[in-house]
Amino acid sequence: MKKFIEEFKAFALRGNMMDMAVGVIIGGGFTGIVTSLTDNFINPILNFVTGAQTYTLQNIAGFASKFISDLVNFLILAFVLFCLLKGINKFITLGQKKEEPAAPETKQCPYCLSEIPAAAVRCAHCTSVLDEQV
Repeated sequence: MKKFIEEFKAFALRGNMMDMAVGVIIGGGFTGIVTSLTDNFINPILNFVTGAQTYTLQNIAGFASKFISDLVNFLILAFVLFCLLKGINKFITLGQKKEEPAAPETKQCPYCLSEIPAAAVRCAHCTSVLDEQV
């Protein structure tokens, strides 16, 4: 059972799976913004231009407040999703050790400034004897 849970965790927390989940959730939230923009701005403008309907200042303020409300809902959704993913990423890296940088394999000759192997005691390019401090 423990192996099954570990496999599921590896599957569910894979990078591309999390990216897809974020895309679906953000896409759903963005659909609300597009619908609100269409219903509260574009359709009333088209109705006004074609003469199908007249609007008062209260109607226009109502449209704007609905759109702003949908926009704020989207921003809250995005912020909560960001915090959730930040916590998941922190949880994933909790038990991992930080990798130490590898020792350099080459060094620079102080006389001719060419790249030489780190263990070299003589430069292959200028044949200078190298000090230990290089």
